[in-house]
Amino acid sequence: MLGIGVMEKVLAHCLEGAPLEACGLLGGREGEPAVAERCYPAGNGAGSARVYTVEARDLLRADREEEAAGGELIGVWHSHTHTEAWPSPTDVEAAPDPGWHYVVVSLRDLEPTLRSFRIRDGNIAEEPVVLQ
Repeated sequence: MLGIGVMEKVLAHCLEGAPLEACGLLGGREGEPAVAERCYPAGNGAGSARVYTVEARDLLRADREEEAAGGELIGVWHSHTHTEAWPSPTDVEAAPDPGWHYVVVSLRDLEPTLRSFRIRDGNIAEEPVVLQ
């Protein structure tokens, strides 16, 4: 689940970052379903329209802030500026944690598209995005 405010912040950061890919981290709590209560926009260390790397200082800041809030980092999000909202082979290869949620926002069309996935052992499974 994404809080409505979280989704708005994610989409805004993606639009502001164009034409480069934008990225950030999701904080909250795991469970059935997981709830992303906070988002942490980050710099794209790759500085690219095709790939992203969360800046190390932004990862550290998000981790500390999330710990102080009593939650944990539960996922990462990034934009695709020219393709659909589906993990690319590069995204799958770089997926750092099989327990995380991977949110992809496509800016290819007039309206952004947001989808969420689990990536485990190279396998992609889409999961529902529910707003609360």
